[in-house]
Amino acid sequence: MRTVRVQADDFDAAAEARALTAGRADVGALVSFVGLCRDEGGRLAALEIEHYPGMAEAEIARVVDEARERWPLIGVTAIHRFGTIAPGEPIVLVIAAAAHRGEAFAAAEMLMDYLKTRAPFWKLEERAEAKTWVEARASDDKAAERWRLK
Repeated sequence: MRTVRVQADDFDAAAEARALTAGRADVGALVSFVGLCRDEGGRLAALEIEHYPGMAEAEIARVVDEARERWPLIGVTAIHRFGTIAPGEPIVLVIAAAAHRGEAFAAAEMLMDYLKTRAPFWKLEERAEAKTWVEARASDDKAAERWRLK
């Protein structure tokens, strides 16, 4: 099972996990990650996330398929929000289901590393003093590099 969504609305991580495992007795591990909007020490009012509809979903689906080729996953859910996100609100959800924990942990971590570096999203930080675009971080690129096949 593969679920990929890009949406403005909030998501329910527990409901998504239940949907991924419903009726499945072969799932031995379920690893989930929820990324939240930080307030940056009280300086961030909101995060505005933009994307290209269709392109974002296709890129996320491609990376999910790559993870499913690498590991024997039973299912994957990847949801990324767009629009105005307030501090404390969820931005992204990745859930990997597998028979064993190693595959589920590795797949979830790889998916998040790739979402941070390759998914076509742009983030604008709204602070009291100004609005600024979030730059790519070398540390995110380095984390994603370890998943490249040699």
